[in-house]
Amino acid sequence: MAAVAEGSASAAAKEVEYQAGVQKLVDLLSKLNPAAKEFVPSAAASPPKKALSADAPVFDYHSIGGANGAADAAFYVGFGNQHRRRGNGYINQGRRRTNDRVRRAEREDSIRRTVYVSELDHTVTEERLADIFATCGQVVDCRICGDPHSVLRFAFIEFSDEEGARTALNLGGTIFGFYPVRVLPSKTAILPVNPKFLPRTEDEKEMVMRTVYCTNIDKMVTQLDVKKFFEELCGEVSRLRLLGDNVHSTRIAFVEFVHAEGAIMALNCSGMILGTLPGEPF
Repeated sequence: MAAVAEGSASAAAKEVEYQAGVQKLVDLLSKLNPAAKEFVPSAAASPPKKALSADAPVFDYHSIGGANGAADAAFYVGFGNQHRRRGNGYINQGRRRTNDRVRRAEREDSIRRTVYVSELDHTVTEERLADIFATCGQVVDCRICGDPHSVLRFAFIEFSDEEGARTALNLGGTIFGFYPVRVLPSKTAILPVNPKFLPRTEDEKEMVMRTVYCTNIDKMVTQLDVKKFFEELCGEVSRLRLLGDNVHSTRIAFVEFVHAEGAIMALNCSGMILGTLPGEPF
């Protein structure tokens, strides 16, 4: 009988201890802010709160159910970190959008200050073209480009303001070299060039003037074939690099002539058959 009474007292003591633990947990949870972001599902948070209330308690894992309490607290911490990471993502995304808008505005401004010049013959240099258009306003950049389908070339000229670009349109029909040029508002901005790739010395500039870039070269053609082809038509070649890979079906070449006149003549070779394909020198 005494043993039974003793067991009943022990069970009652455990029940009291258990109820005290539950009440302690209820008291702790009642002090939390139910609107805090850790407790609001992301779908219902509009917008989520940034933190717990000022009087929210610090979790004591051992006093709230031991290991299970620690697991629950870890879940809340992870959930909060997820929101913080997501918040940082929104900030970074906002910065990217702002930077994109700035770049787009700068590009549109550059386009309004740029004109497109076509029908340029190969005797016109960028320096000469820039000097001519400088009468319309301050020239920021001048870029002459090759056209693989024509013996003529085209250029983009950017001014420091829109007034210079509008004035430059009046030069349409002016003869530069041997042909009258066309001057139109540009539809694109001049792509910036990496300064590391530009010639730095007079020797490098002179070498660039004697060099052409050729594309669409048949893979069956050898370096000796390319050299012989250009020397027969344009003049002596001082250096040649023939490049290719296993991905593209054709190859490219850089051909440096002894004299700049050879490079100018090589531009007229665009479309000629070398091997089984028409080459395209620039």
